[in-house]
Amino acid sequence: MSTGEKAKPKARLSLMELATLYFRKKGYKIEREMTTLDGYSGISRKFDLIVQKGRLAQGVWIRDWKRTIGVNIVINLDKASEDVGLSNPIIIGENFSDHAKSYANRRKITLLTKQRISMSLR
Repeated sequence: MSTGEKAKPKARLSLMELATLYFRKKGYKIEREMTTLDGYSGISRKFDLIVQKGRLAQGVWIRDWKRTIGVNIVINLDKASEDVGLSNPIIIGENFSDHAKSYANRRKITLLTKQRISMSLR
């Protein structure tokens, strides 16, 4: 990480930068470049990050939206992850609908909010 990035207050970091700091702090290896994977269906699936800890690799979607993230986005991430053989995907956003939370809970999908990431980096 460059000294310029360290000098920036955490409040001004983009959600992608916050997520990268969060996963590094948690001990994950982070892949930011090669994040498009070919699925078993023949469709290429794009992830914002691929994080790996031990043998577990997880696809991450980052949605820096002002609006609530609905269940349809969570389902799409679930399908994309399953198609490329990644388990327990992670989605990062500002807020999630109750249906999205319920679906994610049933399917072992991690929902992270910007607030939760910021709190853990203090």
